[in-house]
Amino acid sequence: MAPVPAPCACRAGRGVDMARMKFGVMFANLGDYATGRGATELAKAAEGAGFESIWAVEHVLVPKGYESTYPYDESGKMPLGGGAEDVPIPDPLIWLSWVAAVTSTIRLATGVMILPQRNPGVLAKEVATLDAMSGGRMSLGIGVGWLKEEFRALGVPFRERGARTDDAMRAMKALWESTGTAEHHGKFFDFENVYSRPRPANGTVPLIVGGHTEAAARRAGRLGDGFFPGRGKPRELAELFSLVKETAAAHGRDPEAIEFTTGGKTDPGYVERLIEIGVHRMIVPAASIAQIEAWGRELVEPLA
Repeated sequence: MAPVPAPCACRAGRGVDMARMKFGVMFANLGDYATGRGATELAKAAEGAGFESIWAVEHVLVPKGYESTYPYDESGKMPLGGGAEDVPIPDPLIWLSWVAAVTSTIRLATGVMILPQRNPGVLAKEVATLDAMSGGRMSLGIGVGWLKEEFRALGVPFRERGARTDDAMRAMKALWESTGTAEHHGKFFDFENVYSRPRPANGTVPLIVGGHTEAAARRAGRLGDGFFPGRGKPRELAELFSLVKETAAAHGRDPEAIEFTTGGKTDPGYVERLIEIGVHRMIVPAASIAQIEAWGRELVEPLA
């Protein structure tokens, strides 16, 4: 999980052209919004305010006293519940299923799901089911993970997580996109002559690669439909975006078809800078309902 800066009530304007920017709400399944009632309130408020998407994070397990370094906070620890390790982190797909039932237009996204910890066959079925039942609203944000102790507790080799992620992405695409039986032969996952139904509403589900490293950027270029850096200044982000596009072109893919998502300050000048470097979607944190509504007026409405 990668944090964004604290809420800032700033007004769009001053000639900023934000016509290409979409907005999403991140860390949506934490804190007060980890409950059914909280999820309903946030999702309805975000949809009503015109937000394009809502993003749920995950950790299956949080080992007590973990020593791995959380890469998105200077403390090296996840900023959950004031530093507590035993706070609720609802499963993102179940949480998003609840949200899907109380909304009608907002996209449902994970940001991110730790893919190498999941069986791609089971995950592909779960995601395709949610996508089909919600009318094609699902995007699957994935990452390789950083919490070594969690991998150990789940019995998944930490050092293999990058290769397992690549293999799982290919396997899920095969299951989603095959109109007949699906086939995939990889190092970790191998199958042929199988059906996975239902298929996604639009024939596939966008795979958005999370991470702020060059390895993540290359993975997005090779296999992703989007790239979501967890941190970085505009200049650093621009360099990563260029690497994504270069990698995509080198693998015979359309570089312009890959969507870029990131977070940051909500003042118009910063949003304008993100647009200039090619960002398509900006996320804001799941703040109070009043703040979500204010951002709707200040950032989302000017796009209409």
